[in-house]
Amino acid sequence: MSTAEKVAHVRAVREEFGLAAVLSALKLPRSTWYYHRDGRRSYAEKYAHLRRSLEAIARQHPEYGYRRTQVELRETHGHDVNHKVVQRLHRIWDLPLLRGTKRPKPSGIRRAIEEAGERANLVAGLEAIEPFEVAYTDFTELLYAGGRGKAHLIAIVDHETKLALGWALGQRAITSVALEAWERAQEMLSEFGIEWAGLILHQDQDPVFTSYAWTSKLLLDDGVRLSYTLRGAQDNPEMEAFNSRFKSENRSLFHEAQRLRRTHRPCWGSDELLQPGAKALCTRLSRSPAICGDP
Repeated sequence: MSTAEKVAHVRAVREEFGLAAVLSALKLPRSTWYYHRDGRRSYAEKYAHLRRSLEAIARQHPEYGYRRTQVELRETHGHDVNHKVVQRLHRIWDLPLLRGTKRPKPSGIRRAIEEAGERANLVAGLEAIEPFEVAYTDFTELLYAGGRGKAHLIAIVDHETKLALGWALGQRAITSVALEAWERAQEMLSEFGIEWAGLILHQDQDPVFTSYAWTSKLLLDDGVRLSYTLRGAQDNPEMEAFNSRFKSENRSLFHEAQRLRRTHRPCWGSDELLQPGAKALCTRLSRSPAICGDP
């Protein structure tokens, strides 16, 4: 008879014959009975309190094996367990994999931003900003087709005039979409007779805006001064306000639109949401100074 079967018999007859007599008859140790009565825990559950400490050691000392980890666990974290326990928990929780996984080194651009610190934000110290001196950009997610579809919009918005100098729409927030928006911004600035060299473009530290393709095009080729947020969205409130208002005012049009397609410049060369609701959306964009730059 297995231990599990003995435990089941004890549960069935202990009230009638008494626990001591039943355990004696079945030759089942009292400790075994209590162990199974309270519910058998897995090895990982039994030592769950060690997981955070073991993971911390694995990250801080990736070169440590289970023996050196045992010493660190005892001396630094106050948990004195056998090295075999540590070895087994390493296998259960895949800690060798965690030890072998290293964070990628930041790119040269990210390192430059980190070294610049507060100086990376070129907008923070400005007091009087002239038209077309500073612009902001960021991606925002748009849901369409009743929430079943998702697209990403990027706009480049002038600080003083609030004009959307350029914008683009894509299924993903990728560098090519951002560069498309910048090309359209250049078209609009050219039509206004405005030179873009020296323009300050403020953005967050998203991988798109710290990519070599983006920075080399704007910074090196076009002479744009790139400015970066230090605390995420809260350092780019103008762009957050633009995206929030745009999505709020056009929520119903996005909800009705069924698909995406590239169109031939109905409104500064935009991509638009289509079928149904696209015509109304483009009409609204065309009449909106905040989007298409009408006077």
